[in-house]
Amino acid sequence: MGRVTMRRPVVRVRDGAVDQRADVLAVEEPMEIRVNGHPLTVTMRTPGNDFDLALGFLLSEGVIRSAGDVVTVRYCAGAQVDGSNSYNVVDVRLAAGVPEPDTSVQRNFYTTSSCGLCGKASLDAVRTASAWSVSDDPARVSPDVLATLPDRLRSAQQVFDRTGGVHAAGLFTISGDLIAAREDVGRHNAVDKVIGACVRTEGLPARGTILMVSSRASFELVQKAVMAGIPILAAVSAPSSLAVDLAEEAGLTLLGFVRGSSMNVYAGHHRVLGTLRD
Repeated sequence: MGRVTMRRPVVRVRDGAVDQRADVLAVEEPMEIRVNGHPLTVTMRTPGNDFDLALGFLLSEGVIRSAGDVVTVRYCAGAQVDGSNSYNVVDVRLAAGVPEPDTSVQRNFYTTSSCGLCGKASLDAVRTASAWSVSDDPARVSPDVLATLPDRLRSAQQVFDRTGGVHAAGLFTISGDLIAAREDVGRHNAVDKVIGACVRTEGLPARGTILMVSSRASFELVQKAVMAGIPILAAVSAPSSLAVDLAEEAGLTLLGFVRGSSMNVYAGHHRVLGTLRD
């Protein structure tokens, strides 16, 4: 498996003083995801939990719905010129009867670490039908629990501690217990890694859970939460207008600016105890 960090020389300027030192950077490398041996997409990611990333991506795209849809997940050998394994190509073999990705939904073969939906043919194409509904999830959470989640997620960010250069996503119970946390240079990759971990442990749909992210809440992150059956998405930063629209449409609770005791509830406020009633 590839390194998650590496050291690079840097010239540091502090209050007029200049010195040279080594700095620790988060690694960003391409990873190709193949389905049944056929290339599907390439995403820029931080190495680590690559199988979770592949499974989470495929579930978010509606290609698979459970671990039972997958026979094997493996690195492809011979990915480098010398025949060695670069650990940057992952092949997912689908179970018999599971259709391969719909080629009518065109996607750029290269995807940057900052955007998981760049290259979708149309907005309608990303409103993928989920196998589960979150609108009827009876989960309720208190603002006091929500207020603790950013710090609890931060305490699980080992790569961030060393680099300051990665996003994180964490799945929590309604009482605030951490189920799974993942880091990546791409916020959508971090979420896919969490969802992929749930696929492997057969923890989907993730009813009665909260997805906490260390970034803004974009449309793609709301979509991924809905596809995984997660009823509550909380972010430390702002949501986009389209993210709010999709959250309302799907019946997902969406919170932004979750910082200490302050937070904004943009959709599904009925799940947050003590807020306005519908």
